[in-house]
Amino acid sequence: MAHVITQSCCNDASCVSVCPVNCIHPRPDDPQFVSAEMLYIDAEVCIDCGACAKACPVNAIFPEDDLPLQLTAYTDLNKAYFSNAAPRTDAPVQIGSPASLAVADRPLRVAIIGTGPAGCYAATELLARKDVDAEIHFFDRLPTMYGLVRYGVAPDHQRTKGVTNTFAKLIDHPKVHLHLGVEIGTEITNDELAQHFDAVVYAVGAATDNRLNIPGEDLPGSCAATDFVAWYNGHPDHAADQYDLSGQRAVIIGNGNVALDIARILVSDPEALARTDIADHALEQLRKSNIREVVMVGRRGSAEMAATTPELRALGQLPGVKVAVEGIDDGASGAKTELLTELAQQAADGERQITLRFLASPVEIVGNDSVTGVRLVRNELQTQTDGSIHASATDDFDSIDAGLVLRSVGYRSAPIPGLPFDDARGRLPQESGRVINPDAGTPVPGVYATGWVKRGASGVIGTNRQCALETVNALVDDFVANRLQPPEANGSGNSLAELLAARAPAAINNIGWREIDRQERETGNRADRPRVKLVHRDDLFAAAAQVG
Repeated sequence: MAHVITQSCCNDASCVSVCPVNCIHPRPDDPQFVSAEMLYIDAEVCIDCGACAKACPVNAIFPEDDLPLQLTAYTDLNKAYFSNAAPRTDAPVQIGSPASLAVADRPLRVAIIGTGPAGCYAATELLARKDVDAEIHFFDRLPTMYGLVRYGVAPDHQRTKGVTNTFAKLIDHPKVHLHLGVEIGTEITNDELAQHFDAVVYAVGAATDNRLNIPGEDLPGSCAATDFVAWYNGHPDHAADQYDLSGQRAVIIGNGNVALDIARILVSDPEALARTDIADHALEQLRKSNIREVVMVGRRGSAEMAATTPELRALGQLPGVKVAVEGIDDGASGAKTELLTELAQQAADGERQITLRFLASPVEIVGNDSVTGVRLVRNELQTQTDGSIHASATDDFDSIDAGLVLRSVGYRSAPIPGLPFDDARGRLPQESGRVINPDAGTPVPGVYATGWVKRGASGVIGTNRQCALETVNALVDDFVANRLQPPEANGSGNSLAELLAARAPAAINNIGWREIDRQERETGNRADRPRVKLVHRDDLFAAAAQVG
């Protein structure tokens, strides 16, 4: 009996490295790994040893005969992948850090800016190296750990959030030091960090959104998806936000995974959400919500839908929610189109509905004092000479009434003071993780990037592992080859402590974060929830201060 990978797969590839029979694909050395929506187990090769399930950080792997009912479709999904898969290689899989040919003759001090998956994977890879003795200092402008996992992953995806159990081991490592609630570029500059560390790795993610650049975009009721997600996840910057949920319809521009997350949250039973770690203020407003339909608008066709197949498949399993599909291209084919057709044909009852509308683009957000609707233009698909598909506007327009419009059309990183920035791509200019000065075409000494600030907003949580590995390999190569400037003489641990005491005296260390985590979990346990988040900065700092 084979094992099966299911919806919450994070593409971390921990399962690949422990499989004794090479039955999990695509592997990190396969060309399709970077773009893979999830990983798959070959049922004909699997020996049912269970090693993959034990290694999986998000509990996404089950024995085939023990699959939860709502996940049984993944048996066929795994089999279908191998019926169409490209030829596979039997070359050794490189998951962890390689052994260097040389060993450094002094400790390596690294500052990692950002404590989300990208930063945590970078730290994990550095600590796994045998050729360097790494000391790591995490900095985060927020007084909390885990970045995107805490503030980006939807609260009804608790298995996905389970990856933090792997990262939590870092907090207890003697060579890892936390400095939470410290903003680099404001309280401490990049140049000052360079005085104390051999290298600085930026893993700050993509915190801002792309704009639509259409009339009415700044009306009250027209908002960024990033802000809305941060609001219901309890982000301190958005805990005081207010959203008008009094209308019966909301429109989301975009149809990626983030858009799907928002749509699910808006139409889910609030009592089901009450068993998650959703922010209490958001739960209170959702209980009062009048929204009965969420329309997701995609400018291209069904085959080009940005959301992944596992997330799309889960839409059909929402209790009390109907799924409608509009604008499936008659000539379209592929797994997503087939799945959308199945969803459209399902006979489902429900008081609430998610409508997936394709081949449409917003041209105006309508309203006077606040949003009352969206004006759309119908698109048609055209194949370019290079084979790419382009959506072109027609002369056919219509409108949708709505009281809330959320744009979810891509995300970008913000410039970092003192560093070059590729504004066109919304990320740091880099090569193999080394930040590049675009004028000179040379690396900025000792400065590296990983995660979305390195490659743009693409991939899933596990994608950051391979991304971090590339960056760490470049960093260690530079260190061993003496291409990094040693920290200045005053860059000792005591001097860093003095700098932090002067600039950020309330900074939260390892002990303080453990106390925040303990309090949230204990409060959650009493309410039969994973945790109850502290969402205000003052409360977070106060909790950490209780243990000194």
